[in-house]
Amino acid sequence: MSPRARSRSAGSSCSPIRERSVWLDVTPAAALPAPPAAGREIFGERLELAVRYGERLAGDGVVRGLIGPAEVPRLWDRHLLNCAVITDLVSHGARVVDVGSGAGLPGLAMACRRADLHVDLVESLARRVTFLTETVTELGFDDIVRVVHGRAEDAAVRRQVGNAQWVTARAVAPLDRLVRWCMPLLRPGGRLLALKGAQAEAEVAALGRTRGFGVSIVRCGGQVLDTPVTVVVVQRD
Repeated sequence: MSPRARSRSAGSSCSPIRERSVWLDVTPAAALPAPPAAGREIFGERLELAVRYGERLAGDGVVRGLIGPAEVPRLWDRHLLNCAVITDLVSHGARVVDVGSGAGLPGLAMACRRADLHVDLVESLARRVTFLTETVTELGFDDIVRVVHGRAEDAAVRRQVGNAQWVTARAVAPLDRLVRWCMPLLRPGGRLLALKGAQAEAEVAALGRTRGFGVSIVRCGGQVLDTPVTVVVVQRD
């Protein structure tokens, strides 16, 4: 797929500031921890892009309330690396639709690792869309990452990002609801990669036997991460 023009669409604590009887909680940006050894293994020559993205998350991401300050010390292990390794499942040159992208996870972490991917970040909240648009530009991803304002179930969003080879989702919704939202975005044979934790088996069991797709559970990053990432793979027939 040739590059397409795409829309662009932190923490120590401090005392609250009182002004005109209104209390404002001001949280300064925090420093991103140094990448662990696994960071170089996973991102390779593109590690600097992951560092710059991590700095955005630890800075503006916290200040704007997109990520909690307590997450900054574990940004690498719990967020950047965990999201990046699922690209092991994605074919070369593929288009990926990241549903409920939030602060860009997993979509932007995947783009940091793989220059060949084309990623659509679907997000419904305007303040998150603004953060994503600014981050895409700052990372130089305007030709490979598109920010789409809306919900996966919106007809306009389906027209814009549908017929995808891959859809990703992390901490968006229970699996049954996620499948209803995401299957219409996939072409026949396309796959939803749902990042799940210990509840993956239970969610798959609750899904039951449903016509139109197959379900499996895989674990990614076992050779480089202390705890592999559990991914529910749902393939459309």
